[in-house]
Amino acid sequence: MAERARIAPAASPAIDEAPARADDLIRLGPLADFIGFHLRLAQEASFRAFAQRSGCPGIKPSRFAIMTLIAENPGLSQTTLGRAAGRDKSTLTTALDDLTRRGLVQRDREPTDRRSYRLHLTAKGEEVLAELMERAREHDRLLDSIVGPHKKPELIRLLARIAADLG
Repeated sequence: MAERARIAPAASPAIDEAPARADDLIRLGPLADFIGFHLRLAQEASFRAFAQRSGCPGIKPSRFAIMTLIAENPGLSQTTLGRAAGRDKSTLTTALDDLTRRGLVQRDREPTDRRSYRLHLTAKGEEVLAELMERAREHDRLLDSIVGPHKKPELIRLLARIAADLG
């Protein structure tokens, strides 16, 4: 895994106990106060940790979310799935093509609208999702330990509000 640059707090030089190369230390400047920047860093760190824990190469957290939404709502349309997953049509189509190619998701044409599909997990998809769900719960327990059980509901509420108000 590639080394990650260490981030210095805004407007202050970083003080490290070990000598660092100049390109190892990055000042954030105004990014230090941008919520979106920190959301992205947290998301990337969480996604990397999930991918390492999942044991399913190529099944990214977004594909896990798509599979979970399909499992919880068998027969939902791609349009509804896209809205629920926060994915645009092209991104969702690419993910569904991949999941279909892997034999995890089945697309059935909508009888009343041949342009639409209804989505279901295959038996293999259900098995893979069960394994991923176990790993996701382990990962979520790690996140719980970082955030703290008393702060989790507030964090989820704030993130949901950001998604709703900006979505």
